[in-house]
Amino acid sequence: QPVIFLGADVTHPPAGDGKKPSIAAVVGSMDAHPSRYCATVRVQRPRQEIIQDLASMVRELLIQFYKSTRFKPTRIIFYRDGVSEGQFRQVLYYELLAIREACISLEKDYQPGITYIVVQKRHHTRLFCADRTERVGRSGNIPAGTTVDTDITHPYEFDFYL
Repeated sequence: QPVIFLGADVTHPPAGDGKKPSIAAVVGSMDAHPSRYCATVRVQRPRQEIIQDLASMVRELLIQFYKSTRFKPTRIIFYRDGVSEGQFRQVLYYELLAIREACISLEKDYQPGITYIVVQKRHHTRLFCADRTERVGRSGNIPAGTTVDTDITHPYEFDFYL
């Protein structure tokens, strides 16, 4: 089953600089491995976290994916960076509709499955190995790829630490 991986973020001008625009970017995988990527970039109003032109950006990437693979993705895995917890619902609502709109603009009944994942890197959670023998290096970090999805995660939302 063909799957496209998309990653999106918005970068903003420094605080106090209200004249410079924010820059929105979306990248998408272009093969089955995925090892090749294509990018789309747009300028938008300053300090706007919702990607205003997301529908056309996703549409472009879906077209490029089809040109590369000769397949329409049956699933879209969308990784979204830069969204604070207070913005989750608003951004998810708008951007999920924009992704659906991009699909329908290509073909009326085209409705691939969509997995929307908000990525947060700036948190204050630190993880440590209970067993000293499992620690990695002098820092004592947990092994790469460790996933925590119980006990310290949100009680209602599906979240995890990787």
